[in-house]
Amino acid sequence: MSAVPTAVPSAAAFKVPGFWRRALRHRSFTIGAVLSLLLVAAAAVSLVWTPWSPYEMDLASKLQKPSWAHWLGTDTFGRDVASLLLVGARASILVGVIAVGIGLTVGTALGLLAAARRGWVEEAIMRLTDFTMAFPAILSAIMMTAVFGAGIVNAIVAIGIYNIPTFARITRASANAIWSREYVAAARACGKGAFAITMQHVLPNISAVLIVQITIRFAVAILAEAALSYLGLGTQPPQPSWGRMLSEAQTMMFQAPLLAVFPGMAIALAVLGLNLLGDGLRDLLDPRLARAR
Repeated sequence: MSAVPTAVPSAAAFKVPGFWRRALRHRSFTIGAVLSLLLVAAAAVSLVWTPWSPYEMDLASKLQKPSWAHWLGTDTFGRDVASLLLVGARASILVGVIAVGIGLTVGTALGLLAAARRGWVEEAIMRLTDFTMAFPAILSAIMMTAVFGAGIVNAIVAIGIYNIPTFARITRASANAIWSREYVAAARACGKGAFAITMQHVLPNISAVLIVQITIRFAVAILAEAALSYLGLGTQPPQPSWGRMLSEAQTMMFQAPLLAVFPGMAIALAVLGLNLLGDGLRDLLDPRLARAR
């Protein structure tokens, strides 16, 4: 007797009347959603307004403490820290969206192909993902920097490639569970091809799993971008970046420790919010956990 496939949450769970009511009562989801919305709001506000220009230097006003004029003080170049944080959120979101988009698009396509074709195709794709996972995002960025030079584009590509194996493996595992369902067998008996079944039955039923993974990988992308910018491999001057703010603040830890505290807190809250949002979505969209609540 074949094993019973693991329950796979469906995107239709979002349409269940009680979903949003349960979501508002779910502590992790609520806190994560609020923190994530604050990240998006900071980036959106910076597009139209910042307290001061994040690009203009004023050496006469450097290393000022928080005040009404400069809410979070100024850095070693006299730039307003609050403005730098707001604009730096744009870089984090840009890297996260594009890098996760690369991983989602390529990884999902490979995972769906592996589940649909099986055999040597599945084996080849899985071994390719194993090989790719041997090169972390930071190591890939260092290699690309050595060849093409430092820059945000190379950082995005490196993080995106790092995300591909994760999405490919999750997609393959979830799709295999769907392919063993009775309604897929019925669709095959009716003459539907592998591509039609994948698009009409498999992909819609694993979309919720992918949505949860997107939030988690988004947090990883923000953390990786901050690490690469800290090392000078990510966002380049004069574009503000939370990671580069930390790098510039490390030489002023005793004179102005707040210069490291503010970007560090921004990174921590952004990553925490996205992780909590992902955990909350996982709990809410898993049919077994949803019935238990």
